[in-house]
Amino acid sequence: MKAALNALAGMLMSTSFAVAPAGAQTPTPPEGPRYVATYVEVMPTATKDGAAMVRQFRDATRKEAGNLRAEAAQRIGQPNQFVILEAWQDQAALDAHAKGAGTAQFHDKLKPIEDAPYDDRVTYALSVGPLAAKLDRAAVLTVTHVDVVPTYKDGATALVKQIAEDGRKDDGNLRYESLTQVSRPNHFTVVAAWRDRKAADAYGMDAKTRAFREQLGPMAGALYDERLYKVLD
Repeated sequence: MKAALNALAGMLMSTSFAVAPAGAQTPTPPEGPRYVATYVEVMPTATKDGAAMVRQFRDATRKEAGNLRAEAAQRIGQPNQFVILEAWQDQAALDAHAKGAGTAQFHDKLKPIEDAPYDDRVTYALSVGPLAAKLDRAAVLTVTHVDVVPTYKDGATALVKQIAEDGRKDDGNLRYESLTQVSRPNHFTVVAAWRDRKAADAYGMDAKTRAFREQLGPMAGALYDERLYKVLD
């Protein structure tokens, strides 16, 4: 009986509970710009205050050294949720921003009204277009978090890169960026901006978009998380 239990334990350890080899490290990300998607969720009763705080933080961020772009958007259908999208000259500029008094003050003010902790995703460019492309009030953003099992990283990287390069050619597209997470290269952030909601919906139903999702399905390490936002002026 004891021998059987030991054998079963060995089987479990070799499958479900396998761990990464000792000394395994995340590859060093390339030099260059850093992109950040910060997800902010406040209590529904604090939506107005949350929007004001996010706008104020965006405006202050734009004035910081090394900032290339800063935008804020409010989730469609869930107005108490926001995303802040930033682009920085390099990791050093981002580090200075993260340690700055303005960022600390924003987090302190946000704490009493947040419904969940803010979530920063720091990434580098996989495939991007013009960095400074501006968005007007009618624009709709889709921000998608893609998470695949590490063994599928290379295949997913190729798919995520290609969808951006194809998407920038679509009618109504203003920007399409595929980004790789610095700390987890099997995680990606995909940001697309569309002329209006009609253009965003049409792209979502397009055959190549649906094929992309189908191909990612067997690789997925988590649910495909796509969120629609309207730009805050």
